Amino acid sequence: MHQGISPDLQNLPADDHVHSEWSWDAAAGAMEATCARAVEIGLPSLSFTEHADFTNWTYGIDADIPGHWARHLEQGVLLPPRLDVEGYLACLERCRDTFPGLSIRTGVELGEPHWHGAQAGSLLGSAPFDRVLASVHSSPIDGGGFGDVGSFFDARGPAGVIREYLREVIRLIDGFDPFTVLAHIDYPVRYWPDGVRPFDARDFEDEYRGAVRALAARGKVLEVNTRVPLDRVIIKWWREEGGTAISFASDAHTPDALAAGLAEAAGWGRAAGFRPSSDPTDFWVRD
Repeated sequence: MHQGISPDLQNLPADDHVHSEWSWDAAAGAMEATCARAVEIGLPSLSFTEHADFTNWTYGIDADIPGHWARHLEQGVLLPPRLDVEGYLACLERCRDTFPGLSIRTGVELGEPHWHGAQAGSLLGSAPFDRVLASVHSSPIDGGGFGDVGSFFDARGPAGVIREYLREVIRLIDGFDPFTVLAHIDYPVRYWPDGVRPFDARDFEDEYRGAVRALAARGKVLEVNTRVPLDRVIIKWWREEGGTAISFASDAHTPDALAAGLAEAAGWGRAAGFRPSSDPTDFWVRD
């Protein structure tokens, strides 16, 4: 046991979705400090899955966006900068030298890779990545352009946003194969509006089952993301629909958020019929 560490932080699973200063949206990210935090809490492994986004978002003139995003705006369009693969890998290797007892994996989170197959493929061919995550953050705007999924609740309604999101997830799964893990299948829930019925995954059981069924058929891994966190019933549906493995993700953008919620999420994984594999730093597999 690591002295001074809370018992609920012992025997943590690997955190396979972590961001550092190499992700364009992680203004307070710090790879070295995140690794130091991992050692402090006894985390066996972490993966720096930096953002690789190719979709540009359109914003209205009065849009309220984080200040560190604004520097990437050009005439109301957010142009996410490309991942500096060389700088990222050099930093990661320095961390491996500094923290030799910590398993530090390379990784990337590809945003809408099925829309940007050539660019995503080129990035994956530029370096070996241990963890390749695929995610959907965007939705087409009527009349042209794209916006963050969270910006469509007023126009489309909560149910409409969730259903369209999960349809797009299936299009990703069917349209882009070179990924291992589907990130945050519940991403829109982060922006669930106040004053409406609370989100309940059971209201969208058919849609979620359809998405995880497609994911299982491709032999991929479902991420249990603790940022919201993921409704545990979705993990149950994943196993029932043939899913064979799960990963755990804090989706941390700051060192202090590393492994947040992972101890509790590990309990959900066990309850749904998953367990650590023979390698404690790897994915969990079904019993």
